[in-house]
Amino acid sequence: MKKQIGFLLLILFLAVPPAYSKDRVVVVKLSGAINPAVAEYVSHEISQANAEQDALIVLHMDTPGGLDTSMRQIIKKIQSSQVPVASFVAPSGSRAASAGTFITIASHIAAMAPGTNIGAAHPVNMMGGRGVGEQAKAMEKKVVNDAAAYIRSLAELRKRNAHWAELAVLNSVSISAEEARKLNVIDFIAGDVKALVMAVDGKEVQVALGSITLQTKNLQIVYHEMNPRQKMLDIISNPNVAYILMMIGMVGIFFELSNPGLVLPGVIGSSSLILALYAMQTLPINYAGLLLILLGLILFIAEINVMSYGLLSVSGVISIFLGSTMLIDSDDPALQISRAILYPTLGLTVVMSLGIVALATRTRGLKKLGGMEGMIGETGLVKETLNPKGIVLVHGELWNAEATTSIAEGEIVRVDLVEGLKIKVTHVENSKTG
Repeated sequence: MKKQIGFLLLILFLAVPPAYSKDRVVVVKLSGAINPAVAEYVSHEISQANAEQDALIVLHMDTPGGLDTSMRQIIKKIQSSQVPVASFVAPSGSRAASAGTFITIASHIAAMAPGTNIGAAHPVNMMGGRGVGEQAKAMEKKVVNDAAAYIRSLAELRKRNAHWAELAVLNSVSISAEEARKLNVIDFIAGDVKALVMAVDGKEVQVALGSITLQTKNLQIVYHEMNPRQKMLDIISNPNVAYILMMIGMVGIFFELSNPGLVLPGVIGSSSLILALYAMQTLPINYAGLLLILLGLILFIAEINVMSYGLLSVSGVISIFLGSTMLIDSDDPALQISRAILYPTLGLTVVMSLGIVALATRTRGLKKLGGMEGMIGETGLVKETLNPKGIVLVHGELWNAEATTSIAEGEIVRVDLVEGLKIKVTHVENSKTG
C-alpha cells in the first residue's frame, strides 16, 4: 500500500509544471522584417530561456511583416515553450503588421504600448505570389483561406478575438492599441517593459505542460540582442542590402573579366555575389528577374569582344533594368527594394559597366608597347651596312636586319616586321646621322 501511495505521489509530482523560480525576465528585441536570421535568433532565445527556466520571455517587437516560413518557425517555438512568452509591440509608433500580427496573437501574453497598431495580415503580403489569371486567383484564395484558418486557431487557443483576427487576414484591417484592448485582441496596454512585467504579475497562463501563475514582481529584467553573426545575416537579408551586394558583385566580376589579373575586383565581386545569393534564399525572389540581370551582365561582357556598335550594351541596360524591377516577388513593402535604393544603384551600376566597356574597347585598339609587336613602327640606327642584310640598333639592342634595298651605315630605318630574332626594315628618308 505504501508503495502504491509513493508511486501515485511520484506521478503527481511529475505532472506538476516545473517551478519558475528564476529571478529574471528576458527581453528579446525584435525589429524589422521577419526573416530566417530573426527566426533563428528568437528560437535560440526561447530555447535558452527554457533551459535556464526564466520567469518570462518578452518579444519587444516592431515589425512590418516578413516571411511566412520564418513566422511559423517562431510560432511553433512559442507554442512548445514551457516559459511564457509575451509579445510587446513597443515603443510608441511601432507596429505588428502582417507576420507580426500572427506572432502577437500566438503568444501567451499580448501587449502593446500606446500609439502602436496591429493588423494588415493578408497572406499575399507575406508570401509573394504575384500573378494573373484564374490559376493565380485560385492559388491566392487557397493561401488566404489557409492563413485565415491558422490565425483563427491561434486566437481560439489563446482565447482572443478570433473574428477580428480573421478579418485582419481577409480584409487587411488594422487597429490601434486601445481598440485592440477593447476588442480582446491583446491583454494589456503598457508604457514600457517594466510596466508590462508589473501588469502580468499574478496572471495565469497556459503553457505546453499546463497552467502556471506568473510571479514577476521585482524580478531582474535582462535585455538580449542578436550576436554579431545573426546581425550580419539579418543585415544582408534586407532586400536593399541584397540588391546592392548583387550589383557590386556583378560590377566586380565584370571588371575582372574585362581586365584579367587585377584580382581585387574579382575577390570583392565574388564575395559580394555569394552574400547576395545567400540573402536571396531568404527572400521571395522572382527568378525571371534574376535571370534578366544575369543576362544583362553577359551582354556587357559580349560587348567587349563583339563589335555591335553599342547594341549589346543597350540590350544589357534594358535587361538589368527590367530584372531589377521584377526581382522581388512580393507586395509587402518590408520585402521590396526601396525605390530610393533601386534607381541610384541601378544607374551607378550601368554607368560603371558602360565605362568599363568603353575603356576595355579603347584599350583593345591601342598600339602595344611591349614585346615583339611593340617593335613595329619603331626607328633604329644602321650599325652595319644593309646589303640587303646587316645589323641595326633598336631600343639599345642589336638586331639582325634585312632590307629590300641597300642602306648605308649611319642611316635611320623603320621596323616593318619582326620574324623571330630578325627584323625587316625600310629606309627613312633624309635621316642621315652626323
